[in-house]
Amino acid sequence: MTLPSLHSAAAAIIPAAGYGTRMHLDYPKQYHLLAGAPILVHTVRAFIRNRHIRSIIVAVPADMQESTHELFKKYGIDGGTVTITAGGARRQDSVFSCLSLLDQSVDIVLVHDGARPLVSDALISRCYEGAALHGAVIAAIPVKDTLKLCPSGSVIAGTVDRTNLWQAQTPQAARVSHLRQAYDHAGGLDVTDEASLLEMAGIPVRVVEGSETNIKITRPEDLVVAEKIMQAGSCRESRIGHGFDAHRLVADRKLVLGGITIPHDRGLEGHSDADVLTHALCDALLGALGEGDIGRHFPDSDPRYRGIFSITLLEHVAGLMEEKGFSLANADITLICQAPKIAPFAGEMRSILARACRTEPARINIKATTTEKMGFEGRMEGISCHAVVLLESRLEEEGTP
Repeated sequence: MTLPSLHSAAAAIIPAAGYGTRMHLDYPKQYHLLAGAPILVHTVRAFIRNRHIRSIIVAVPADMQESTHELFKKYGIDGGTVTITAGGARRQDSVFSCLSLLDQSVDIVLVHDGARPLVSDALISRCYEGAALHGAVIAAIPVKDTLKLCPSGSVIAGTVDRTNLWQAQTPQAARVSHLRQAYDHAGGLDVTDEASLLEMAGIPVRVVEGSETNIKITRPEDLVVAEKIMQAGSCRESRIGHGFDAHRLVADRKLVLGGITIPHDRGLEGHSDADVLTHALCDALLGALGEGDIGRHFPDSDPRYRGIFSITLLEHVAGLMEEKGFSLANADITLICQAPKIAPFAGEMRSILARACRTEPARINIKATTTEKMGFEGRMEGISCHAVVLLESRLEEEGTP
């Protein structure tokens, strides 16, 4: 049997259609605010930022689909990456429904509780890598407390050996073909998680170590714990970077800015596609990381980069950012040109740049200005761009930077 490589396309399914009665709310608990944003928003953002996840499907109560769309829009979650669908009566019904919406290119799927907002980037990656190598894995932590057997509900009948016991968490990750096979085998039988389905179908499931901070919000007191963990994570390292680039306008070249080809009578001259906006952003990220500049990483003397799409370069730089343990808090980009008008394209540019940087479009600002016909930009000889970024170290295991 051939297992997918670590370049397999991956998607996340987030079942969030329950109502969480133990929270004693008059609305589903996943919409309750935690550290300034709904629990579900925090959960979705964690998967948006992971480099392996290319799409996310969220199952919500049927009567809350439209309000969830509006909620995600308010918090800057990109509709191009996230699909919202109606969930089922049971968790397994929601996941099964989401499976039918996966793109055919997806090999690996990670299922994660909508009410587990503190999942770390490292844990998501471990689950993806485990499924790619072994076929199916779940996040879990060893049971630490002594377990007592109480069949009557009050009188102890015995002590359970905890030596080989693990407490299941999510993500639970598997090859899509395995999970579909497991659903076919179960025939609608009630289960509590995806691992149970896979076990019933005889598909081996391995454990990858989860995290004590990857808690599920179930009761009101869980919110207090989650707030404390997030507060601890807010004391993280920040880095600021500035980038600048300029290119000459010439005939017989396409004008590419922010990953979009813009109608214009001339384009920018350069070894790559000369996307001055994306180059400035790359330089700002590299500056914040202390990694030199774009010329050091992608020299114009290297034929591999001739005519290359600059968003590909940005994806490489974003990967370096993740390797160093940082994520993009925000970017402010100023394009300086007399023409063409940039405003009609700014929204699409933000989405493209956000996907490359594994963040939400709301964290990227693009604006343009003229020089009142002064200088080379004013004479329409070229276009320049400034970018400023703020990076933050990511929250990893146990709430530490």
